[in-house]
Amino acid sequence: MSLHSFKPADVPPTERARYLANLERATQGSGRLMLMAGDQKVEHLNDDFVGAGVAEEDGTPEHLFRIAAQARIGVFATQLGLISSYGPDFPDIPYLVKLNAKTNLVPTTSADPYSHQWHDVEQVVRLRETSGLNIAGVGYTIYPGSLYEGNMFAEAARIISEAHQHGLLAVIWAYPRGQHVADEYDPHLIAGVAGIVACLGADFVKINAPTGGPTALREAVRAAGRTRVVCAGGGETSAEDFLRRLHAQINEAGVAGSATGRNIHQRPLDEAVRLCNAISAIDFDNASIDDALRIYRGA
Repeated sequence: MSLHSFKPADVPPTERARYLANLERATQGSGRLMLMAGDQKVEHLNDDFVGAGVAEEDGTPEHLFRIAAQARIGVFATQLGLISSYGPDFPDIPYLVKLNAKTNLVPTTSADPYSHQWHDVEQVVRLRETSGLNIAGVGYTIYPGSLYEGNMFAEAARIISEAHQHGLLAVIWAYPRGQHVADEYDPHLIAGVAGIVACLGADFVKINAPTGGPTALREAVRAAGRTRVVCAGGGETSAEDFLRRLHAQINEAGVAGSATGRNIHQRPLDEAVRLCNAISAIDFDNASIDDALRIYRGA
């Protein structure tokens, strides 16, 4: 996949080189994104960071940064506040700033979700210019099907346009959710959501893999067009099962990389780094399952 096939017309000529450099960094020249997700401290509060099967070191935010600094990743996505606090100690990490977030305290059965924007692109650009940190892009979550979808679509459209104006990548998290959504894993619905994000003009869309496996996922990849699809990693599973699923998503469905959080950071540092490196080998290098497992096992 040629990086020069990414050529959104809203990236001005003066920012084209920066945009391509950020794309090169995030995909390591492959056109596939390896996104390490670290935005769950708001989305899931502390549920993902303590408990049975979760490494004790995951209780501190610094664990996320240590993994991202030592592993082969594309970008590390988290909130601007954490990047401001920890970024100076981890200046070589390529960052993607998540611009909105909400907790899971209010269930969808009580109120349709609306994830308000916290920061704007100008604040991200100021942080990039004043700190010298490697900020490659921004991210934003939408919930199609929510009564508030129009507000989120408008915010997302503005964020994507402004990000491109400053040479930044734009990644949209897109999950159909609300009291009128009967099945948020329905393949046809998820394909429709991927198509919405294509209309918004994002570079990548992060979706939940639909029921039906890679065959069902192909519809979303086609619907997204030139907006590349990556799938959320989901809850913690065995490393081998996770890598096999990712390999099938890329090679059978045509997704353009991965977006993984809990499956990485809930593990001890050494294991988390090895799993990141195995994921990146599949994403960036077209590694086989056997090769990826050797990397994960440290063989």
